[in-house]
Amino acid sequence: MNNTKQKVYIYTRVSTTMQVDGYSLDAQKTRMKAYAEFNGFEIVGEYEDAGKSGKSIEGRMEFNRMMEDIKTGKDDVSFVLVFKLSRFGRNAADVLSTLQTMQDFGVNLICVEDGIDSSKDAGKLMISVLSAVAEIERENIRVQTMEGRIQKAREGKWNGGFAPYGYKLENGELIVNEEEAEAIRMIFDQYVHTDSGANGIAKYLENHGIRKIERQNGKNPLFNAALIRRILNNPVYCGKIAYGRRKTEKVYGTRNEYHLVEQDDYLLVDGRHEPIVSPEVWDAAQVKLRVMAEKYEHVNRGKDENVHLLSGIVRCPVCGAGMYGNKCTKYKPDGSKYKDFFYYGCKHRDLTRGHKCDYKKQINEEVLNDAVTEILMKLVSNPEFAALMQEKINMKVDTAAIEEEITALEKQLRQQYSLKARLLDEIDSLDPDDKHYTRRKTDLDERLYKMYDKIDDTESELITARAKKMSIEAEKLTGDNIYKILIYFDKLYSKMSDLEKRKMMEALISEIEVYKERQPNGQWLKSITFRLPIIKEDMILSLDDGSHVETVCCLSKYV
Repeated sequence: MNNTKQKVYIYTRVSTTMQVDGYSLDAQKTRMKAYAEFNGFEIVGEYEDAGKSGKSIEGRMEFNRMMEDIKTGKDDVSFVLVFKLSRFGRNAADVLSTLQTMQDFGVNLICVEDGIDSSKDAGKLMISVLSAVAEIERENIRVQTMEGRIQKAREGKWNGGFAPYGYKLENGELIVNEEEAEAIRMIFDQYVHTDSGANGIAKYLENHGIRKIERQNGKNPLFNAALIRRILNNPVYCGKIAYGRRKTEKVYGTRNEYHLVEQDDYLLVDGRHEPIVSPEVWDAAQVKLRVMAEKYEHVNRGKDENVHLLSGIVRCPVCGAGMYGNKCTKYKPDGSKYKDFFYYGCKHRDLTRGHKCDYKKQINEEVLNDAVTEILMKLVSNPEFAALMQEKINMKVDTAAIEEEITALEKQLRQQYSLKARLLDEIDSLDPDDKHYTRRKTDLDERLYKMYDKIDDTESELITARAKKMSIEAEKLTGDNIYKILIYFDKLYSKMSDLEKRKMMEALISEIEVYKERQPNGQWLKSITFRLPIIKEDMILSLDDGSHVETVCCLSKYV
């Protein structure tokens, strides 16, 4: 008699709302271990997902690890034990698909509390029914939870989660946290009673040493512009409770993917909590927000009128971030407009995304643009340049190695598909009455699934190789286009619009370095890094200002 015990895995799961009524992880384990001991099973693996929803198998790391171990035959198990089918999953399609995969590898599911064994005739039918019921139950729980939250909001109560900055939670109620509320009042006061926008307020708070108090849902000590806009838009600060401002909607064409969508129509009621700002201040802030939004939209519609030629390409000499074009209007003593001054400034000098740079210099756009253009003009007028560019255009790219790799992979894939077909034929020709049928079928199945894995790997490698070849050819084509632009740069540049010039600079130049201080010759330009190697080492280029000579770098290939 064979006394070898059948090997099993046990799987346990609880969501954050299911830690009661005997569903705790310890309770599940105790019940399943007792069941395994009674039936003479040997537990060779335990997998546990704590605080994970059953709506999908996605995101359950231990569940997915267990499935990988089953597919590889790591422990040669016969069953997976779960306390109840709902612990295995509540999505009917996922449950049935996963069960089919397990059975493909000779592993069945036992639901201890439900008394279901998928290896029995009626087991899979019962699993189909119960998994559908579990999915309906999950949806009912979601709907009931949502109704409860809506009712709580109607009563003016806080709906859970972290308290907004400026408040603290005591027994589920929002209480003003005076230590934090001071900054909230200042943000609204500055926004309503000055011309400052969110960026200006962020700078004002930083200059006055007002920083966020660290709490569990926020470690960044700075009030950046994005946070200030969220504060100004949050009706909780004027004593209101909003519900349904963002709705979770299913991503079209997916089974379990969702995203948040802003809603125009939502519940807004008087809250039970004390407001931090008055209704008058709140209303004034909302009016300004609406006006600023329209102004911003209008400015964006006409943004091509002022194209900043090197915006983002110029690098800050202090922090290395991009420097972006801006406009400053200068006025005469009588208040009339004098002129517009265009300059490049570090994007982090105004607390962008919580980062701050101390470099405050404003680099005159015209000076820097002219310097870069002058260098390019000198470059294309060099006698050696046109011949060098033509030589690069005629240069052939060597794709022989990658083509050999593609040919080898295609041959390997054909062989694997041929072997797969033979395995399928062998499986179809097996005699069910053969006493070794089950073992032979299992052996062939294992070989077949390993072959599927090999085919997947080969197909993935083939896709990568073909993409690499395409990338090499596309890079050559793009490089040729850039070289052609450079050959005719002096003829094309004067005829281009500002937007076309901007696009050309993006294609030609990787980055531009500037000095921290304007040089005695009046220049800021330190070096240029081109996207393609276009200059010989013995080519010397300089600006037309006498003593100071700048070196033009050409280090990188096209990226």
